Amino acid sequence: MSAECGEPGPEGPQGPSPGPGGLPGASGLGQCPPRTTSAPWSLPLWRAHAAAAVLCYVNLLNYMHWFIIPGVLLDVQKFFDISDSCAGLLQTVFIGCLLLSAPVFGYLGDRHSRKATLSIGILLWSGAGLSSSFISPQYSWLFFLSRGVVGTGSASYSTIAPTILGDLFVRDQRTRVLAIFYIFIPVGSGLGYMLGSAVLQLTGNWRWALRVMPCLEAVALVLLIALVPDPPRGAAEKQEEVATGGPRSSWWEDVRYLGRNWSFVWSTLGVTAVAFVAGALGFWAPKFLFEARVVHGLQHPCLQEPCSSQDSLIFGALTVVTGIIGVVLGAEASRRYKKVNPRAEPLLCAGSLLVAAPCLYLALILAPTTFLASYVLLALGELLLSCNWAVVADILLSVVVPRCRGTAEALQITVGHILGDASSPYLTGLVSSTLRAGRPDSYLQAFLSLQQSFLCCAFVIALGGGCFLLTALRLEWDQARARAPGTGTPDSEDTERRALLSGAGAATEDP
Repeated sequence: MSAECGEPGPEGPQGPSPGPGGLPGASGLGQCPPRTTSAPWSLPLWRAHAAAAVLCYVNLLNYMHWFIIPGVLLDVQKFFDISDSCAGLLQTVFIGCLLLSAPVFGYLGDRHSRKATLSIGILLWSGAGLSSSFISPQYSWLFFLSRGVVGTGSASYSTIAPTILGDLFVRDQRTRVLAIFYIFIPVGSGLGYMLGSAVLQLTGNWRWALRVMPCLEAVALVLLIALVPDPPRGAAEKQEEVATGGPRSSWWEDVRYLGRNWSFVWSTLGVTAVAFVAGALGFWAPKFLFEARVVHGLQHPCLQEPCSSQDSLIFGALTVVTGIIGVVLGAEASRRYKKVNPRAEPLLCAGSLLVAAPCLYLALILAPTTFLASYVLLALGELLLSCNWAVVADILLSVVVPRCRGTAEALQITVGHILGDASSPYLTGLVSSTLRAGRPDSYLQAFLSLQQSFLCCAFVIALGGGCFLLTALRLEWDQARARAPGTGTPDSEDTERRALLSGAGAATEDP
């Protein structure tokens, strides 16, 4: 920014010049912002790509850890002798600890070394996952506790890693890199199901799946330390004056700023709806499909472990394929569409969710009668949900100033999880157990109870589509605020509003 301001334009050094994003006067009253004395930060392109590859690999392992347990859920229930409601609580404890830890890691990530924070997180979730594989059946509470510690470690990565990518890449490059990064959410989730079920088939013991992961995570930790830099906040946008200049705002000031950023608020509620449905499906879908096969006479009931893991393998493969296609499709459609419509990102998210809602509803309704159609509609619904991951991250990075992005990621994760996938697995299991308690003890009634507990997901995802439509109404205004130099914190909000308004006035007066 400073280098561009230093060059005289057609109207001289002090004449009106376009601000960030092409808004005339967005940098103030037609004058350049103060120069900073910090030296420009640069990184070779190969190093940035290597760092992105490492972060994608760790993201893969992160989400594999999330979904190893759902992939062997029937065996875990038999081993610890727990009901559906208690089994759902496993994921709630995991996500609950993640969301409680996310604001802490967001605060640390905005103010201290992000690489060190990520390393501590990997050590936490890896150590807790390994130790949980040695817990005996009479200490089920300790297994629940260990899942909470795994969630705490995962919070560091989910909060901080996207902000590093946001500081290494910009514009179309950032969209593509985030698309690849978020591909590993469904890919990791699917491989978690597949790893758990494959290890169960090979060893006859689901706990060995938790003992394989630390070997992969040790490699990830070495690569992270060796190849991933910790760039200055906002380095890719060359906004060192925004990212590092001026006094550091407090955490509460950052939260107030984000609470007034309506694009961030509405997109966070949209993500929450996606997380609610993804959490319920991710945890219960393999068991739901297993019981559907029993109802159709294609599978014998599971009376003792090890149970059949065929549906976990199929659902895992389905999640991987639809996830890759969905994330790439969503990111590429967003990149192309926003060239003609600046509100493309939230509109794309809204459209995909509003189409996913009836697909999911029909998949659940048709499961007792047409098993194949249910699978197809479930796959289509998963694909449409996956279209949102990279696009939502790009929305956040475009509407929030670099110095607050760690806190913004943390708050979005916290709200998304506490109202989304922290509660949906437990609520689904609780409703299923409640419905089942008042019905005859049969596999058909157990299946119908789980099916009916799933139905609210279709309505929640439609509400998420509405939230993204509201995001579209505010997107351009909030993007302009985030790009304006020297603004974006609560302390400068009034100054920023005056600068934008005066810039708009200059635009109308300019012949």
